[in-house]
Amino acid sequence: MSSVDPSPPRSALRSSNRILIKAGTSVVTSPNGYPSLTRLASLVEQIAELKAEGKEVILVSSGAVGMGRHLLLRQMQGLTTVSELQKGSVLGTSSTKNYSSSCAAAGQFHLMSIYNSLFESLGLVASQILLTQNSFEPHTLPNLTDTIEKLLALNIIPIINENDAVSSNQGWTSESVFSDNDSLASVCSKSFNCSACLLLTDVEGVYNKPPSQPGASVLPFFETFRCGTTGLTKSKSGDVLIGEKSERGRGGMQAKIDAAASAVEKGGVDFCLITSGLDFDSIRDACGEYNGKKAKGTLFVSQEWEGYQKFVEVENADGGEDDEGRRKALKAREEARKLTALGKSERSAVLLKISASLADSAIVSKVMQANAVDLENAAKQGLDSQLLNRLKLTPGKLETLSTGIKQIAESEDPLGVIKSVTELASGLTLNEVTCPIGVLMIIFESRPDSLPQIASLSIASGNGLLLKGGSEAKESNKALHKAIGDAVEEATGGKVKRDIVALVESRSEISQLLKLDDCVDLVIPRGSNKLVQHIKSHTKIPVLGHADGVCHIFIDSTASPQKATSIVVDSKSTYPSACNSVETILLHSETLTNGTCDIVLKSLRQAGCKILGGPRAMSSGLCDVPSSASKKEYGDLRVQVEVVADVGEAVEWVNMHGSGHTECIVTEDEGNVRRWMEGCDSACVFWNASTRFADGYRFGMGAEVGISTGRIHARGPCGVKSLLTTKWMLESNDYDTTERFNTGERVYTFVKK
Repeated sequence: MSSVDPSPPRSALRSSNRILIKAGTSVVTSPNGYPSLTRLASLVEQIAELKAEGKEVILVSSGAVGMGRHLLLRQMQGLTTVSELQKGSVLGTSSTKNYSSSCAAAGQFHLMSIYNSLFESLGLVASQILLTQNSFEPHTLPNLTDTIEKLLALNIIPIINENDAVSSNQGWTSESVFSDNDSLASVCSKSFNCSACLLLTDVEGVYNKPPSQPGASVLPFFETFRCGTTGLTKSKSGDVLIGEKSERGRGGMQAKIDAAASAVEKGGVDFCLITSGLDFDSIRDACGEYNGKKAKGTLFVSQEWEGYQKFVEVENADGGEDDEGRRKALKAREEARKLTALGKSERSAVLLKISASLADSAIVSKVMQANAVDLENAAKQGLDSQLLNRLKLTPGKLETLSTGIKQIAESEDPLGVIKSVTELASGLTLNEVTCPIGVLMIIFESRPDSLPQIASLSIASGNGLLLKGGSEAKESNKALHKAIGDAVEEATGGKVKRDIVALVESRSEISQLLKLDDCVDLVIPRGSNKLVQHIKSHTKIPVLGHADGVCHIFIDSTASPQKATSIVVDSKSTYPSACNSVETILLHSETLTNGTCDIVLKSLRQAGCKILGGPRAMSSGLCDVPSSASKKEYGDLRVQVEVVADVGEAVEWVNMHGSGHTECIVTEDEGNVRRWMEGCDSACVFWNASTRFADGYRFGMGAEVGISTGRIHARGPCGVKSLLTTKWMLESNDYDTTERFNTGERVYTFVKK
């Protein structure tokens, strides 16, 4: 086991020489107000260990008011005479400021007595310092800091608390130096030149939502910024949902977050950790030698710390779960259920509105302007030609999208379709019925035109949608997403919100989104082979998609030269970067002598294609440049040619070197057609048709979310039906139990309807 903490800031935290520790009321007292001797003893013991390592420790301790309240209640209950009771009334009630001041006065003495006994038992000396707002005034602060320095130099542990007996817990304003002991700890850590601050509370750290809620998890790192208008602290990874504060103490989690953020501001400490004081090892695990344990608590890091920028880059590149993505996924599911409940007619109305939006000249103009910005930025960044082609939108593309979405809207309702009916017994019927998968997450590169396709298919199938596009298409995606969101809300009269289709625009990395396996049901990647392979190997969420688009065309000996030429040129040159573009052309050996080969290759060269040769093609003199691999997706006008002996050898080549996408045979021999169709183990297998037909729109689906080369759930172009699953509905016209069948009262029939 390594003795070095793998987290740079946590490793640096362990090296801090002057540490301020704040123990909240919920840590030092039990729920009934009595001091928690076990936690206090653990706190003192861990501080003693830090002192033994040569570190300086300042303790800010709450708990005086809580302990004092118990003492005063006991004294008041002991009063026996009327005159004594009348005197006792001067204390007021538990809701008055005077009462809190009296509690503080009595409780502070009791609290310090306990601390004194515990530290003394370990051979340590502690001192008490009670502070008010005035303690930090310019004329008093120097004396205070001098006192702290002298105590630390004498190896004495300063124990600090607010002097509530004097301040009377009068409340605070934005001008106050501190409002509670959390903010007091923050101010002290900065004023007394500490390098680290620990805020001990009754939970493990800052959660992304109240700890009692499902899916709540501790944020290991909290990157903050200050809102210029409100001054509130927020997380760059998304808002944090704060639950109810503890009944004990004046703080709460929001107070601790604000205090921690303030502590690491300019001129403050390097690190502030919010962690559990109920954990008897929390201080030693955070500040002692690294012991191999999982990091605890939520760490705030100063932007002035020398390793800050590098740490943030690493943290964001491979960080924890993405909160923005989670919130949007859950909201998308909620809105999808609303849309499904509205029925087919209103889903169709939404789709027709989206279709109309993509044909609206004003919206088209805005989308094209946004796309122009993306293209300009991409060119400046040196984006390769393949991605640039995919990034580019045209009015023609938008018109095609509009037509396809209208086609989806006019299709039959895919939901609630009964796939099978089985009568298990008389009056007991089992139906298998189509229903939405739930929430889809589409991660795509470049291709902004895929956004409205995917959104429309998702809406038609009743699914919620989470979209994460590449930064190169940022403006295009935003413009298209806005048009779709407007259409959803307008078509439903606001009954369904635009959140049904969510666009993740934060700098959240794909690795973070892939951890949302509890609220995302299916991932569909659309992009490079590298992207798809990364997603498949880094998520528990089921993945639908293909890694490569290595498509083949086999030109048989009986192929018509005209048909072969038209099919090959169309398959390669109309959209070279598309996944259904042909990448390898297999030539029957007889085409080299019957003239078909020469005609086809000449046409390809005239179309601007660069022909690369496989081993046999090179030895036959068909090409000047050899191909680098038998299996390769070029994504441009390069194409490989190779010579095979017959259809059987062509099928073997495809199954060995293909990606399972699309394969075409050009022939007039129907016997070879059957061998090709049955032999090629691919999602799409064609006869005398361009590979470019492997597309959801051209298949009559209206659009597609992608093309799957997998074998489970969906294969080939994936339209609405690929985004559905089924559920089983069992209906009894009386009542049924398994026991009735076990005893023979009822008999299974299993009749298929």
